Amino acid sequence: MQLLVSIVSSDEVSEAVTGTADIIDVKNPPEGSLGAAFPDVIRSIREKTPSDFLVSAAIGDAPQLPGTMALASLGAASCGVEYVKVGLLGARNLDEGIAMVRAVSLAARSFNPEIKIMATGYADGHTVGSISPEDLPIAAAEGGANGCMLDTLTKGKDTLFSFMDIPALDRFLTHGRTLGLETALAGKLRMDHAPTLCELGPDIAGFRSAVCGGDRANGRVNAKSVRQLKSLLNPA
Repeated sequence: MQLLVSIVSSDEVSEAVTGTADIIDVKNPPEGSLGAAFPDVIRSIREKTPSDFLVSAAIGDAPQLPGTMALASLGAASCGVEYVKVGLLGARNLDEGIAMVRAVSLAARSFNPEIKIMATGYADGHTVGSISPEDLPIAAAEGGANGCMLDTLTKGKDTLFSFMDIPALDRFLTHGRTLGLETALAGKLRMDHAPTLCELGPDIAGFRSAVCGGDRANGRVNAKSVRQLKSLLNPA
């Protein structure tokens, strides 16, 4: 299982790298669950991250504006990242999800044909009418994405497991694998969720608050916490 650690500035790169994260994810928490960072921040993080580490960039909790998000995707790709993550917040159904993923995928790959697209949905998306976890893998596959991730829109005390139980998450992961997608889980995950994640077996598990003292907005990633989490997710 690969460990994705979200960071907000180049100052956190060394901690994530020293802690041996597998994917360094760039986001901007004040702008949402998948808030997009400014291009200079993304470029600075990619430049300071060793070339053998993967870097992903979130481009936002996207409204259903495929042209706007295609432009954002192209911008993120031009910053040299290996993954672009788009949150399908505004997509209300499967057709809208496919349209968004396709627009983002085509735009990013016009710059870098090898870039990976991660279509992200929300375990609590039903509260705002977003695309369902059942339809997310289909939208990802038919839209040309490489993977699908479940996150949470709200970042309070609730976690991914507050909104979906283990059988439902297992069905999501199985569906994604059947469609040939990379699968990922995130959403205010904690250290003590590691055994359950190992049981579920997503390809990628995403964390921030658990490795920065519980404060995703103002905390700082800590190498010791990253290394501890990595060992819990990949026991010998």
